[in-house]
Amino acid sequence: MTKTAVVALGGNALTRAGQSGTCDEMLANAAAMASAVHAVIEAGWRVVVVHGNGPQVGNLALQQEATAMVPAQPLPLLSAMTQGLLGSLLARAIDLLRGPGTAVALITHVTVDPADPAFGSPSKPIGPFFEPAEARQLAERRGWIVQPDSGRGYRRVVASPEPASVVEIDAMRALVDAGHLVIAGGGGGIPVQAGGPHGGLADAVIDKDRAAGLIARLLGAQALALVTAVDRVMLNYGQRTQSELGTITAAEAARHLAEGQFPPGSMGPKVEAALRFLAEGGEQAVITSPDLLAATLAGAAGAAGGGARPGTRIERTPVHAESSGPGR
Repeated sequence: MTKTAVVALGGNALTRAGQSGTCDEMLANAAAMASAVHAVIEAGWRVVVVHGNGPQVGNLALQQEATAMVPAQPLPLLSAMTQGLLGSLLARAIDLLRGPGTAVALITHVTVDPADPAFGSPSKPIGPFFEPAEARQLAERRGWIVQPDSGRGYRRVVASPEPASVVEIDAMRALVDAGHLVIAGGGGGIPVQAGGPHGGLADAVIDKDRAAGLIARLLGAQALALVTAVDRVMLNYGQRTQSELGTITAAEAARHLAEGQFPPGSMGPKVEAALRFLAEGGEQAVITSPDLLAATLAGAAGAAGGGARPGTRIERTPVHAESSGPGR
């Protein structure tokens, strides 16, 4: 039976650090992501791609507020716009490698609980980085909440509630079963809540790793792949004792998470999504860079023939597991 992998790509993979987000930049980045996904398909997997939209939705919000000639649209509609934009770029890039009509970009709505405490504590960074003085001015002028992000400057932060269900999951499953590569849950999905105003649209951005984990669980996927800028997850990141993680068990990953090894604003949501996926029946979760994606999904044995050391692979904890330690 063909196995299914849900692959989560960050919005930063499509607008990279130092880039402004031009069409040509995003096209080139989409081509690189498509190449990584193509290698996974060639290895025998069916693939669903979930992508982030943090840089793009933040940039679009700035454009919306740059003129009073047309009405600015709310944040969930900006997520819908970026789903179409990035879904088109990724679908075209994949079709150029695998043939027209291979990829299908599915506009996806994800339900959230209006009582989720995240609505009272915005934490999801979107848009570009600002210097402290500029960030303070924007916060005062536009009513934004801004916070420092990874030591690289300040960014606007918005609510990021937990995804509860996926409205289009049956359509997604049908497309996967028909052999299409499906691009879905872009930006974590368009957040909606039952009975709310404006068609139930929620003023939030859902974390794409959490949305990818939910989609993987609902589809019964065998693997969840969280693509990031680094080859492997690190312990003691930035310290003299820094070390890389190779293949580890879910129990080991949970212990490192509890010890505070994975910050909430970076690696934390990825490890949390991986652990929940494995706890609910998934076979493996990987966290790695695009270049090592296919090798890591194949496992150490599969990667050995290609000469590349794979990225971080988290497996369900065996009944009598022994601790493997970093870099097993």
